Amino acid sequence: MRNTNPLGRLGRRDALRVGGVTAAALVAVPGLAACSRTEPREGQSTLDALREQGFIRAAINNEPPFGFIDEEGNVTGEAPELLRAIAKEMGIEEVQAETVAWDGLIPGLKANRFDVVAAGMYITPERCAEVAFAEPDYKVLQAFMVPKGNPDNIETFETFAENPDLKVAVLNASVEQEYAEGAGVPAEQMELGDNAVGMIELLEKGRVNAVGLSTFSLNYQLKQRNMGDEYEVTEGFTPVVDGEEVKPAGAFAFRKGDTELRDRFNEVLADFKQNGRLTEIGEPFGFDETAHPGDLTTEELCSE
Repeated sequence: MRNTNPLGRLGRRDALRVGGVTAAALVAVPGLAACSRTEPREGQSTLDALREQGFIRAAINNEPPFGFIDEEGNVTGEAPELLRAIAKEMGIEEVQAETVAWDGLIPGLKANRFDVVAAGMYITPERCAEVAFAEPDYKVLQAFMVPKGNPDNIETFETFAENPDLKVAVLNASVEQEYAEGAGVPAEQMELGDNAVGMIELLEKGRVNAVGLSTFSLNYQLKQRNMGDEYEVTEGFTPVVDGEEVKPAGAFAFRKGDTELRDRFNEVLADFKQNGRLTEIGEPFGFDETAHPGDLTTEELCSE
């Protein structure tokens, strides 16, 4: 019997306290008053205010392995674990996390509902205009989860543009949606999801022919949900947009005005890249040495 894994049952309104990490609902919930933010005093930086209050609020999207709630109710994943380690180096003891629909991540950040997006968000020029990205902490290829044997011979987003009978699930307001649109996939051939878990359920129900995400996300979920007997992940590929290959790489996102917080984060991240802690933290979630962003920079990715 396939492991149904409670990840598929935990949505954006779940409220959990787990050790030093909190998964807080987006609505006011009794007992979660600690999630309110201490506003910086006049002349005080956001970083100093976060140190004073003792925690930083992060938004995740419940997309394994980037950031999710595990079977024990713990907030974990490559991004939350990396954030936790970096935050401690910055003098912030706790990470409090909210599960947020993908298209609500940037608006929620800009509205001060949280301090950082820790969801493996790809760096794109459009997003760079709205948020202050840290330096990339991983690079990745794109792929699809499909039924075993890949009966529809799905390889890239162009496959869907060439076959009107196929449907693909992608996250709403995601780069995968942009890749699909750039490949000429009509809106009626796309199912837009709030999170990865829900999109995989669409595949299991036969409502779509494939789920389009990163190789890390799909391979991790294939293994964790024991789906390998019935489904597989296609070979990774580099998307092409307007005739040019893109570089899928992700980072933490901060508000435009919190450059001091972002810059201090980058200093610690640079140390982690050099001393191996970046790979050490990511390896349990499938982020091996091939995921290391190398000399890729946010400036480069923002100007593509």
